[in-house]
Amino acid sequence: MIMKKIDYKNYYWQDDLVRLRAMKPEDWEEHYYNCFDSKARRMLQYELELPPTIEENKEVIESFSNFKPESKRLMFTIENLEGTNVGAFNLNSIDERNGTFSIGMQIGREHRGKGYGTAAMQILLDYAFNERRLNKFNVSVIEGNIGSATMLEKLGCIQEGIRRQMIFTEGKYKDEILYGLTRNEFNEKFNLADNFSEL
Repeated sequence: MIMKKIDYKNYYWQDDLVRLRAMKPEDWEEHYYNCFDSKARRMLQYELELPPTIEENKEVIESFSNFKPESKRLMFTIENLEGTNVGAFNLNSIDERNGTFSIGMQIGREHRGKGYGTAAMQILLDYAFNERRLNKFNVSVIEGNIGSATMLEKLGCIQEGIRRQMIFTEGKYKDEILYGLTRNEFNEKFNLADNFSEL
């Protein structure tokens, strides 16, 4: 089947750097290759993972593909505007009652430092705050994860605390650094209108 070319000029899920789409089963291969970047995976998962397998990666990506509700997270593939898969991230830990959520992300090694992660995060934060009516983004980084901490601070996140010696990896205990961002702080930073009526 031949599809018409998509006109993205009014598409919400993109900006000048990235375009977001649903994770698809065929994305397993990029995820599999990223699992060999043990340093980045340790920063993301807070532990050293066992050697990856193709079967496991296919199964994991299939379970998160196409925004399956039973996965309890919204998994996105991040592409640059040329259509190259540059990473993946997800909206997770959604607590509708209290309006809180988190986001996990990994950008492929060869695509880091180009602004893709920050651009993708800004889109997803806007969606969470201004479409889903969530109010507070909570996230943490492991001590030494300067790249993620820098990105979070660019987005307006505020360091809220440190859980000392919380994570054991590489033969020692490391701190977990807590960050947070409210809807009002995000909208103020990016000059977005706040159309919510106060409850």
